[in-house]
Amino acid sequence: MNLILLFDEDFTRMAPDRASGRVSLVGRRREHVCSIHRAAVGDELCVGLAGGTMGYGRVVLLNDDSLELDVELDTDPPAALPVQLVLAMPRPLVLKRVLISATAMGVKKIFLIQSNRVERSFWNSKALRDGERNKPLILGLEQAKDTIVPELELRTRFRPFVEDELPAIIKGTRALVAHPETDVPCPRDLQEPVTLVMGPEGGFVPFEIEKLEAIGCSVVHLGERILRVETALPALLARLF
Repeated sequence: MNLILLFDEDFTRMAPDRASGRVSLVGRRREHVCSIHRAAVGDELCVGLAGGTMGYGRVVLLNDDSLELDVELDTDPPAALPVQLVLAMPRPLVLKRVLISATAMGVKKIFLIQSNRVERSFWNSKALRDGERNKPLILGLEQAKDTIVPELELRTRFRPFVEDELPAIIKGTRALVAHPETDVPCPRDLQEPVTLVMGPEGGFVPFEIEKLEAIGCSVVHLGERILRVETALPALLARLF
């Protein structure tokens, strides 16, 4: 945890300009501060307000039950990556790792979509339930020292999404589909907004590729090797930007 992400409900006192105040933390964040940071009263830790600015928190109380910090927030979070991600729903065991990675790299808009090779049962994963969905996003922010929680949207029908919504989503961006069965290499160091579309393990089927190309997406590959989604995503983002 390189940053302790704070929420409005953590504050017992907040200045009108939301730039300072006192917070009280319990649970996972308190345990991390005690066991990993090994903090003591008087120590300063990196903190940030979800959706807002970052700064430091000085430990003023630390006991077996709670942790209190006086915080000062005066630094903007890092700039977002100029990319929106459209991702075929991964296997539940992979989903958490992918969301953490995407968030840590600065992706702020993520669509999880259905495709032919995605098992319908994946959508019943407890990771998508209210209260669970944002947990990997928060872990990604804590890792990267960021405060802006990505938007995560679910689309359980491929064709209506691609035909009815995706044309507007990709407008004003360079729309790329990562797919191994093409001769076109993925471009490098782009200076424009990108919509990156990634399929499931095994890739999109031909019908889905046709639908994506029909609305203006370009199909590109990352190389000869076939990579897992959690490996391919950071590789693509690093190459594109």
